[in-house]
Parts: sequence; C-alpha cells; structure tokens
Amino acid sequence: MMTKNQINEREQFEMLTIEQLVPHDHLVRKLDAALDFSFIYPLVEDLYSTIGRPSIDPVVLIKMTFIQYTFGIRSMRQTIKEIETNVAYRWFLGFGFHTEVPHFSTFGKNYVRRFADTDLFEQIFYKVLNEVANHGLLSPEHVFIDSTHVKASANKRKFEKKVVRKETRAYEKRLQEELNVDREKNGKKPFPPEKFEKEEYKEIKESTTDPESGYYVKDERTKQFAYSFHAATDEKGFVLANIVTPGNVHDSNLLEPLVQKIIEQVGRPVVVAADAAYKTPAIVNFLLENQVLPALPYKRPMTKEGFFRKHEYVYDEHFDCYLCPEGQVLTYRTTTKEGYRQYASTPSICSVCPVIGQCTQSKNQQKMIQRHIWQDYLDVAEDLRHNHEIKEIYGMRKETIERVFADAKEKHGMRWTTLRGLKKMSMQAMLTFAAINLKKLASWTWRAPALKTEMMPLSQGISS
Repeated sequence: MMTKNQINEREQFEMLTIEQLVPHDHLVRKLDAALDFSFIYPLVEDLYSTIGRPSIDPVVLIKMTFIQYTFGIRSMRQTIKEIETNVAYRWFLGFGFHTEVPHFSTFGKNYVRRFADTDLFEQIFYKVLNEVANHGLLSPEHVFIDSTHVKASANKRKFEKKVVRKETRAYEKRLQEELNVDREKNGKKPFPPEKFEKEEYKEIKESTTDPESGYYVKDERTKQFAYSFHAATDEKGFVLANIVTPGNVHDSNLLEPLVQKIIEQVGRPVVVAADAAYKTPAIVNFLLENQVLPALPYKRPMTKEGFFRKHEYVYDEHFDCYLCPEGQVLTYRTTTKEGYRQYASTPSICSVCPVIGQCTQSKNQQKMIQRHIWQDYLDVAEDLRHNHEIKEIYGMRKETIERVFADAKEKHGMRWTTLRGLKKMSMQAMLTFAAINLKKLASWTWRAPALKTEMMPLSQGISS
C-alpha cells in the first residue's frame, strides 16, 4: 500500500544539540580525534597584531581549508555555502546552529596579508606527517616518486612567445667537476669555467592569464597550461614530500630535491622507485652515491627500426672502447660538456662493411657511440631491475603514488585549480596532501567512543 506523508514536521520544535546530530562515525569526528588543531596558534602568533579588532580564529580558517580539500569542494566560496547548511562541518569548526560563518573572502584576505610569504602550510603538512610517524604508521624505507599535471586556471589560447634562459640543473656542478677529471684522465684539456657559464636560451609559450604556469603537451589532444605536482609516498601511501613546478618542467629535474627533503624531514630511504622518465645517469648517480637503491623499469632503446641496437655494440672496459657487431673497434675521441664520452669508428673500414646500412647513415660513413661518464651507475640500476625484491617494490607504485594521485584528483579536487601562481599552488598541494594524510591517519586510528545515554524527552525532564 502506498503511503503519503501527510505530516509536515519542518516547523516542529525540538531541543537538541549539534553533538547529537553528527553521526558517531562521521569523518569529521575522526579528523578531530586524530589531530589537535591548537598547534596552529604558536605558528601564526607573530603574524597577528596585539591591537585592533578581534580576528577570525586562525584555527577556524585552517579547518575551513581542511574541509575544502578533504571533501573535494571546488572553491572556498562553495565551502562556505556548505558550512552554512552542513551540521557536521559546523561541529568540526566548533560552531553552533546560529554562529555566523565567515565570508568566503576571509581566508583569501588572510592569505594575502598574513600567510602568503610564510611556510605555514608546509609546517602544517609536516605536523600531520609527524602525527603519522608518532602512531608508528610511517614506512619511509621504500619511497615512490612521480608527478601529475593539474590544469591551470588559464586559457590555452591566450599566450605570448618568449625567449627565456634555461634553468640550471641540480647536478650541473657535480657533472662539471667529474667530466673535467675524465677529460684530463684521457689526455684532454679541461673545459674552462666560462664554457659552462655560457647561458643557453629556449623559446616558450607564456600564459597572459597565469604567467607562472607552464605549457604542457602530452599529445595532439592534450595541450594546456598546467602545473606539475611532484610527490613522494611511502609504501602505505602517506605523502612524504611534494614540490610544485610549472607544467613544462621535466619530472627528472625534481627527484633530487624531493629525496633531499625526505632525508632531511623523515630519514634516508633504502629504495626509491620511479617510472622510466627518471631513469637518467644523473638520477642513478645521485641515488647510489647517497646509499639509496634505485627501483627503475626497463626503458626501450630509441634506435630506429632496422638498425643495430646500442647493446649490440660491446663496451670493453679494460681498453675503453666499443666493438661493433662486425668486430671493428670504436675508439675514444673526446668527452663533451654534457658528460658524454664519444667513441668513433674508422671510416675507411666502415665504407666496405657489408652491414653499414644497419649501422649508420652518416655521410662520412663513420659510426659514433656516446657513453655517459655515469653509465656504470645506470648499469648497476639495470642489474638491480632483475632482483626479485626490487621488482616487488617497483610493482607497488600502482598501490601507492599512483593511487594517491588518483584519489587526489577524483576525491580532493586536484584535477584542476582555480588558483593562480606558484605560491598559491604550493599552498593547495600542501593542504591537499596534508588532508589525504590526515584522512588516512584518522581512519586507521579511529576508535569509536562508547555511545552516550540518549537525552530524555523534554516532558519527562520537566515532570521529574
């Protein structure tokens, strides 16, 4: 039998508290139990004046951002609308039914006037991470590194072409020293400092809407201005460190600073796992020199179809030369400023070789092979790739860093941004990853309190 609800209880008077309306296992209760947000006060104390009108409670401001990034609300304006009507959010902020919710611009103004040039959000991120460590949940021995692109709030058709100086790579100074040693060892003159100091330039597209974003091209369909969120997680999926860059910065440039952050803040990892974009001589050299094992995948050779692969040319370490498939010796010629040793064949021998068409297309009929001065480190990484434990660790990427990025985009609003500028994007990254860590910590450490005795009816209380 169909029932029609004839009773309208919208205006029924009831006596209760917000505490009674929030389910005992709601996520906001878990978040509140997992972290005492009063640690915010000493962090911001110097940013507030001792005179003037009372400010909005800084803990409330930060909790509002945690609501936004934990529940994936698209903007602070929308977050305020949700807080106005959501009893659980009001409970989390310590508000009553009639407490006035701050205007949506309040956090933005506080950010500009107080928080913009501070490391407040980084301190919040590491405070949450310390709580994870204090509960014994952190496993930083195996670290997983990757990056993802976040679409910038900028029209991809509004840009100016500019010529800018190429950024100095983190390993540049280390490489310069070692390649000069290599040149001297092989009887070559070392490069003078001015050879390295010569500035190199490149042409880029710079957005007129958000100049600090970078033009990112993945394929013909994916061309946009974006930011790159570079992050590292442990084997349980807790984010250990993160860095934000324009979207046109290559992933491999950020592994070294990320690992250094982890060493400083958390401790030295045993293994670092990353995808093929990070399999470069500089990265493997950095990891092995810092007593960290690389877990890197197989990388396909870039040789043209129909030509001999590089591994078919055998390197003789004793005589420092290469042997081609036909047995000819490719001898050392020089070491370039990029750190590559060049080995070349003898043109007169190559000109009568029956398989020269599979070897080279050079006009002077000479085969040239380059070997990086750090190639031995890459060979070690290639050997480690076949180790059973390293294989297992690398296989965990899909359960750690890739899952974190997937959740961040699907559940925490990180697919695109309404913010502009590197500082604001760094704030978003810190708060998003802090919210992800706190959410996981809260869920794993939650112990539901014993249910309280239900409030007696109002009439019974009066009569008694």
